[in-house]
Amino acid sequence: MPHAEIAAMDSVKDKNLLKGATVYVNLEPCCHYGRTGPCTKELIAAGIGEVYAAMLDPNPKNNGSGAEELRKAGIKVNIGINRDKAKKMNEAFCKYITTKKSFVIMKTAMSLDGKTATKTGQSKWISSEQSRRYVHELRHKVDAVMVGINTVLNDNPRLTTRIKNGKNPIKIILDSKLRIPLDARIFEQGDVLVATTPSYDRKKKVALEKKGVGVIVVRKNTKRVDLTELMKELALRDIIHIMIEGGSEVNASALKAGIVDKMIYFISPKIIGGVDAKPAIGGSGIRYMEEALNLKDVQIKQLGPDIVMEGYL
Repeated sequence: MPHAEIAAMDSVKDKNLLKGATVYVNLEPCCHYGRTGPCTKELIAAGIGEVYAAMLDPNPKNNGSGAEELRKAGIKVNIGINRDKAKKMNEAFCKYITTKKSFVIMKTAMSLDGKTATKTGQSKWISSEQSRRYVHELRHKVDAVMVGINTVLNDNPRLTTRIKNGKNPIKIILDSKLRIPLDARIFEQGDVLVATTPSYDRKKKVALEKKGVGVIVVRKNTKRVDLTELMKELALRDIIHIMIEGGSEVNASALKAGIVDKMIYFISPKIIGGVDAKPAIGGSGIRYMEEALNLKDVQIKQLGPDIVMEGYL
């Protein structure tokens, strides 16, 4: 798939219009060979006169070299316009290209008193219609969504993107023993990966693979899927941007493993109550307040009656 600047130039029928034209991109044009050829050479050949890039490419193979190549060819280059917005837009790519690790969002919808479901397990719907639409927009932007097997068994979700022209993410299921039903709705649309442990059901693995489902056996732990090891495998598959939509135990495990980069909390003005109702984060919790995780760069907005809080770990 061509990079944005190449796609933009390809869309121009009269190539003479490109001579002396100005190009605006959110990332410095690349100058190295990878899955595509260097964008810098195409820009130079087209006769582009000026380039505005919001930020330098964090890829060590580029990182200023692209801008320098354009300047040497006589193209005026401006770096830094809307840099902060570009960094946020490219945050998943920036992490992956510099660390070879996926960028992980934890998304949770909870009541005002911190519950994600009633004591009977009912969770539909805690958040508002506006918030649920925003979640579909998030699914469109990420490469994959991740849930635990209990979410599949209890809610039987599709985890699709129900917006116009929406892209369905890869669906990753944490299932240590392969308990997932073969007729689960999660298989109806899009690609599915099931992460399991060495204690998996052999017959179920064969049946899943016959359905075209990818099964990843994470061998470090026989009881639960080791999330640190799983993230290494997902990064090798070029799954760069992941959103966790699991329950309280998956959330707790992800935080304990230290794989979460960003948290998005949808807080509904509803009160559920009850010590047996599910909290947003399960596990054993902390003993002292100084052990609490603190979000930074927090942003708060309102969607319908809900408050949405986003921040980074």
